[in-house]
Amino acid sequence: MAEFFNEYGALLWEGTLETLYMTLFATLFAYVLGLPMGVLLTVTKAGGVAPAPRFNAVFGWLVNLLRSLPFIILMFFIIPFTRLLVGTSIGATAALVPLTLSAAPFIARMVEQSLEEIDTGVIEAAQCMGATRWQIVTRVLLVESVPSLLRGLSISLITILGYTAITGSVGAGGLGNLAFRFGYQRYQKPVMYATVLLLILLVCVIQIIFDLAARKADKRTR
Repeated sequence: MAEFFNEYGALLWEGTLETLYMTLFATLFAYVLGLPMGVLLTVTKAGGVAPAPRFNAVFGWLVNLLRSLPFIILMFFIIPFTRLLVGTSIGATAALVPLTLSAAPFIARMVEQSLEEIDTGVIEAAQCMGATRWQIVTRVLLVESVPSLLRGLSISLITILGYTAITGSVGAGGLGNLAFRFGYQRYQKPVMYATVLLLILLVCVIQIIFDLAARKADKRTR
């Protein structure tokens, strides 16, 4: 065991940091895109705060189209765009582009589902008090759905964490890259087992943190 960590400990640490870098920043950028998309899907549907059924149908179809693209195909398909944006298609930073674009529509639907859980009576009460559409979105919909949004965030983080393992197989770095280069190509099974164990540990930590945060934010549990 000591010999294994002496030989691969630094690589595993570096791979873990690269995986966290890709996961956290891709999730951040995906929410920058996906959160407004989810809000737009919610408020423009029939009976929403700003109903626009035709726009909602077209926009919803576009979101579904983007969600239907398998991640590995999207990753290769947008290589020219990735190179244009970050100057390279290899490395952890380059991986942020396909990770973000793949996760954003998924997050949009997660946000939409969270916002739809809000009791319509709360929205109607805000409208009766003269709240504007912007106030309803920012002070009612988003605030009341925080526990659900936090649970959705944990799912998004874990999903993107899984995607980083795929990007590792094409040179993006991270634990997936270690598993591919050493565990698969060089048949060094201990490295494969170590990367899998680290990924499981990261998933468990993420789930525990956001479960606690969601319970703390949920008014019903107070």
